[in-house]
Amino acid sequence: MKEIILVKYGEMALKGQNKGTFEDILFKNIKYRLKSMGKFSYSRAQSTIYIEPMEENILPDEVIDRLKKVFGIATLCKACVCEKDFSDVSAKAIEYLRETLEDAKSFKVEAKRADKTFPMKSPEICSELGGILAENYPHLTVDVHNPEITVIADIRDTNAYVYADKIRGAGGLPLGSSGKAMLLLSGGIDSPVAGYMMAKRGIHISAIHFVSPPYTSDRALLKVEELCQKMTDYCGDIRFYCVPFTKIQEQLKLRCPEEYFTILMRRLMMIIAQEIAKKDDNVALITGESVGQVASQTMQAMVCTDAVCHIPVFRPCIGLDKTEIIEIARKIDTFDISVQPYEDCCTVFTPRHPKIRPQLEQIEKAQEKGNFAELIQEAVDGTEMKVFRVNL
Repeated sequence: MKEIILVKYGEMALKGQNKGTFEDILFKNIKYRLKSMGKFSYSRAQSTIYIEPMEENILPDEVIDRLKKVFGIATLCKACVCEKDFSDVSAKAIEYLRETLEDAKSFKVEAKRADKTFPMKSPEICSELGGILAENYPHLTVDVHNPEITVIADIRDTNAYVYADKIRGAGGLPLGSSGKAMLLLSGGIDSPVAGYMMAKRGIHISAIHFVSPPYTSDRALLKVEELCQKMTDYCGDIRFYCVPFTKIQEQLKLRCPEEYFTILMRRLMMIIAQEIAKKDDNVALITGESVGQVASQTMQAMVCTDAVCHIPVFRPCIGLDKTEIIEIARKIDTFDISVQPYEDCCTVFTPRHPKIRPQLEQIEKAQEKGNFAELIQEAVDGTEMKVFRVNL
């Protein structure tokens, strides 16, 4: 029996005249993720992409494992190709679903009849196919409300397909369909989650990280690079920028009031990140901030930080609590890396009593006294870049 993989998308189908653009990007992303596995035949119709392995050594389950992390895919499944004839559909359903149905206790049948010329209507297909399967698998009971297995007979324009239960995809929009943005990647739990959430909305991310040797260790940088590599599973290839920040932090300690350290540090990071972002055609910044989580994440502090920004700052975690952020971090497999005990530069010279509700005028005066312009340019010029690629 001929087996293919059906890839279906959700909100992309609602894009109207722009739908084709989103489809093209998703099509390209899928081919990129599968190119190292061998040869495939691709086609698309009716909000579905049909993927047929052309080599015997390609395992459909491995294909699905890769595609589950591709944004833009709502559901996917393995399916048996049938002739548009009910006798062929029922015969192949009995055999193709044998392993699945033998291990189940209850089932129901759903029919999707995109080809309205097919002689049987959907309720009739469900009733007839359900009866045939129940007869061949007498241990099964029919449960139309909460079945263990849902068998689907999908009648399309050219072929019919039979499969059992769809696998949930990553959802969202195809990576790259919404432009590019720069993620401030700290090494903590929150920022990888923020990058994942924006990538899910179709944004292709780059990442920027600040190091302050000898106050931060080589192991701390390796931890962040490990996070960056892990994020490629969902976010695709990532350009990673590493910024030398030691002199700026030492200047902060020397010339600025201690209670303003954190806010001033974040303002200077934003200034540098924007300069790097501009060189890489990123049109926005992304941070992992959540309101009230720490002293630098009060609304007043964020106002002071954003005052130096001339491009948008996206904060997708802004309304999430720590438990919700951790749940996503575990889902995308970054949590265990993030909690490794290696400090980043945000912990260097941490003030004992940080200003929780800073006033912008006071912050700007303190920054002027620091005379940071030359040090900012030195940091930008000293930034190093490497690319982390998806493991294919």
